[in-house]
Amino acid sequence: MGFVKKTAAVLAALVISIPLFAGVNLNTATAEELSSLKGIGPATAAKIIEYRKEHRFNSIEDIMNVKGVGEKTFLKLKDELEV
Repeated sequence: MGFVKKTAAVLAALVISIPLFAGVNLNTATAEELSSLKGIGPATAAKIIEYRKEHRFNSIEDIMNVKGVGEKTFLKLKDELEV
């Protein structure tokens, strides 16, 4: 296999391994980013930001510690979250 073909194969493998969607980070997201999540409006986004002033999100499940975010909401948006 020639150099160009090997390089193309390596680049293709790298592109395939890059995630197409980066989740919203609970520890760093803005109110606007949080509000873009399913079931999270501006009021709940503000509660998340207030919560993280006192607590670090160690797992995405920690969002259920925020008043107004229950298991149903968590299950809707768990694939969009990261810490």
